[in-house]
Amino acid sequence: MSHVMACIDGSRSSAAVCDSACWASAKLSAPLSFLHVLDQQKFPVKSNLTGNIGLGSREHLLDELAALDEQRNKLALEQGRVMLDAAVKHARANGINEPHQLQRHGALADTLQELEQGIRLLVLGRHGSDSAADHVGSQLERIIRIMHRPILVVPDEFTAPRSAMLAFDGSPTIQKGVQMLAASQLCRDLPIHLVMIGADTADAAAQINSAERQLQDAGFDTVTAIRAGDVEQSLHAYQAANGIDLLIMGAYGHSRIRQFLVGSTTNHMIRTSTTPILLLR
Repeated sequence: MSHVMACIDGSRSSAAVCDSACWASAKLSAPLSFLHVLDQQKFPVKSNLTGNIGLGSREHLLDELAALDEQRNKLALEQGRVMLDAAVKHARANGINEPHQLQRHGALADTLQELEQGIRLLVLGRHGSDSAADHVGSQLERIIRIMHRPILVVPDEFTAPRSAMLAFDGSPTIQKGVQMLAASQLCRDLPIHLVMIGADTADAAAQINSAERQLQDAGFDTVTAIRAGDVEQSLHAYQAANGIDLLIMGAYGHSRIRQFLVGSTTNHMIRTSTTPILLLR
């Protein structure tokens, strides 16, 4: 069975990731798993220090440093287990039955790729443990590019969404996203605003109206809007004016030109948004 997978790393986003994952698990009636990955670059399984110090009279330093590294790795593993245990306990307190926990050693992106077939929704914090306040996590962009599952990127605090906005651009990705939304329980009972940034042409109106009908046929309350202006600024302005809690948009495209344009918009929206962003693939 596919799980809601929440990645926790002890960063300031971890509590919001946990709460968001509990919310999504309940909405989807899907099992919840918490994942902690020990970075193999920071905590290698076995350190090789011979090239740094040399041999001879300093060989005892190698033994001491290797022992320190081993102890540091053991402490990091134990810290990860403590975080996982706390997340599981919190999920149970929030009504989640039998949450799972996984701890792996390696690269987070590679680990997620290995687990991808069992993931229904991936929940990540906007800030990783190694990121500054005004930057997204260093691994987030790579994860978004390589994964083919919906990804919920959350800020540092959690509030259960009461409304959602779909950034509609008429692309095949977002049209598929409309179908995914219509078939999913994640945003059920939330009013959906379909917002298109660009010229208000007959073709644009036909595209957004078609998407609206799909959602209405699935039982959603919808609002449509076409706005001119800069994509990022216009979306943020509409979201703020309408008090929208959840932004839904397509992730990176596959062509080189589309990766540059859409990738840039995606990165900026993640960096500047104060609400969760659901990225569809």
